[in-house]
Amino acid sequence: MKKGTIQIAGDNIDIQVKLNGDVIEDMAFSGDGCAISQSSTSVMIDVLKGKTIKEAKEIIKTFIEMIKRETKNEEELEKLEDAIAFRNISNMPARVKCVLLAWHTMEDLLEKNGK
Repeated sequence: MKKGTIQIAGDNIDIQVKLNGDVIEDMAFSGDGCAISQSSTSVMIDVLKGKTIKEAKEIIKTFIEMIKRETKNEEELEKLEDAIAFRNISNMPARVKCVLLAWHTMEDLLEKNGK
C-alpha cells in the first residue's frame, strides 16, 4: 500500500493506493477539508481506479492542464470522465488549490515510488 499526504490551507488529505503490478487496484482517502477538495478527491479515486500507472499519470496531467486552462481539447478532456465537472473551477481562483490538492498528492505519490 502506497501512501501520500498533503496539507494546504486547512485541507488535509491522506491517500492510500493499492497496486497490482502497474494497475491501481484500489484507492482510499481520509482527511478534512472543504467540500471541493473532498469531492475532487472522491472523483479522482473513481476515475483512476483500475487504470495503469501510465494512464493515471496522463489523466492527472490532463486534469491539471484543464484546471490551469492549458488545454481545451475535447478529445483529451473525455478521458477525465466525471472529473470534467470541475472544468470551470478556474473561474474561482481561491478554489483552484482545493480542487488540485488530491491530484498533486497522487502525482507526487506515483513519482516518489518510481512508477
